Amino acid sequence: MSAPNRSNTNPPSFLLTGIPGLEVLRVWISIPFCITYIMALLGNILVLLAVGLDRSLHEPMYCVIAMLAIIDLVFSSAVVPSMLGVFWLDSREIGFEACFIQMFFIYTFAAGESGVLLAMSWDRYVAICHPLMYSAIVTGPGPSRQDRAAGSTIPLMCLLTSLPYCTSRVIPHSYCDHMAVVGLACADTATGHRYSLSVATLLVGTDSAFITFSYCMILRAVLRLPSHQAQLKALGTCGSRIFVILIFYIGGLLSMYLQTFTLGVAPHTQVLLADSYLTVPPMLNPLVYGMKLKQIQEGICKLLGQLAGPRRSQA
Repeated sequence: MSAPNRSNTNPPSFLLTGIPGLEVLRVWISIPFCITYIMALLGNILVLLAVGLDRSLHEPMYCVIAMLAIIDLVFSSAVVPSMLGVFWLDSREIGFEACFIQMFFIYTFAAGESGVLLAMSWDRYVAICHPLMYSAIVTGPGPSRQDRAAGSTIPLMCLLTSLPYCTSRVIPHSYCDHMAVVGLACADTATGHRYSLSVATLLVGTDSAFITFSYCMILRAVLRLPSHQAQLKALGTCGSRIFVILIFYIGGLLSMYLQTFTLGVAPHTQVLLADSYLTVPPMLNPLVYGMKLKQIQEGICKLLGQLAGPRRSQA
């Protein structure tokens, strides 16, 4: 008997369920995700335009912030529109190739965001703890970090697309999550599981360890400041950044491990956790990393003034 080819082992499309067990509430659940996405679009576009149009902001630190805005725009846009299509229009069907393309963008840009967050935390550590040694250590982080991200994702995509999917078409998720898709394969998936867990743990673990070290050293330096007001200001800045980083890293790892190991967590809790880690950080990043900086605030005000100028002249 000949081995089955791809046409009769892989389905032409998959079906997304949205949030298992909460289908009745999908319209109400979609509202915060829609608001979060709109705020992420507006915030990241404003930061990107402010940095891009103001020549005084063409410095390494601001370029990295602009890069984070680009990553967040792609990161959130890869998943939220399809989620809203499931919630609002019951558009649950996603093509086989489209599913893996979405998966590639999500995990490539998630890994890229991790690299940029690492570069920014290390830059602040050197600037605050070793100011005499400070240099533009984050110059040109885009190609190197995105190459690392794509290099870690492509082998996973090759493994997943080579599997035969001949059991079920239903993905119990609101987007093409790789752990949920692997669960539909009718072949040995141990290699894919081991690779994804190893890469995620190594990549995220290494990045988060260096980020933790950076902020611990920064907090140590902040607590030695003579001014109590300066301490509070610095602690507020560090605290907001640490909060966003925790959502990104802990949410991402938990969403993966909860699907890998049976811990008795309700499916809708797992899906909501995964959806939150994909949507909340892109909304908060432009507020925490961009709009809190006085130079970017001035750039945004200048941009808004230029946009309002022609309207005033027409009036």
